[in-house]
Amino acid sequence: MAIFLNSDSKVIVQGMTGSEGMKHTQRMLTSGTHVVGGVNPRKAGTSVDFTAADGSSVSIPVYGTVAEAIAATGADVSVIFVPAAFTKAAAVEAIEAEIPLAVVITEGVPVKDSAEFYALSVGSKTRLIGPNCPGLISPGQSNAGIIPADITTAGRVGLVSKSGTLTYQMMYELRDFGFSTAVGIGGDPIIGTTHIDCLEAFQNDPDTDAIVMIGEIGGDAEERAAAYIAENVTKPVVGYVAGFTAPEGKTMGHAGAIVSGSSGTAAAKKEALEAAGVKVGKTPSETAQLMREIMQGLQA
Repeated sequence: MAIFLNSDSKVIVQGMTGSEGMKHTQRMLTSGTHVVGGVNPRKAGTSVDFTAADGSSVSIPVYGTVAEAIAATGADVSVIFVPAAFTKAAAVEAIEAEIPLAVVITEGVPVKDSAEFYALSVGSKTRLIGPNCPGLISPGQSNAGIIPADITTAGRVGLVSKSGTLTYQMMYELRDFGFSTAVGIGGDPIIGTTHIDCLEAFQNDPDTDAIVMIGEIGGDAEERAAAYIAENVTKPVVGYVAGFTAPEGKTMGHAGAIVSGSSGTAAAKKEALEAAGVKVGKTPSETAQLMREIMQGLQA
């Protein structure tokens, strides 16, 4: 089991023929992802040769639209690697084609554009992840995005994170226990899938025993997640909030919000999470150690 992505997932790549799309399509294929097509209206009807996980050559067809790709391949996941200026159009196309999962990797998407395609996704048949995210991976099953596949193993820890780099560090530090799924939700002000969406899915996943949640200063997403955990999550959760050393009032890059008063600070988020029973580490390594102790206790 895994959340949102598994060995049966059929992945298409919007922007597959661009340099980033080509590079990461190859990486996804190498890690065993079932990539079934690309989308580029200017190159429809062509195909691109890649190397499959077993070392053989595989030719991936390019379709003109997401709808055509779904009709031809049965795809249920799209990973979007298009420049920021064209991301809204690509996301809208994926949502209107009713693909079940759309993963928007692109960073630098204008907030107005994100707001528009996010609004379209609400109530639609498409789960949106991102933008400005590393995607998600169910180790040993499928990898949709840019997360390195060889830094961890399959296991029973669930991970949801705003930060790409900290996602990788946590996966590596807990590689001896492994992950059911790791989801990088992105750090932009407006994103699709939230901490709470992932917490709910992990709570309901019989193959996830415990959850790591990584947040960042700014906004109130972590405080809302803490309230959700207190009411709905019975599995052990450990947390980390990036930005404990940030100066007050400083806008933190892609955390996407200004810290004002006590709202949005790392300390305030830590307090809210701990009040909900979440153990919060002061560093990523300390957070990993907290999870290690929980997993050892569950295995005892």
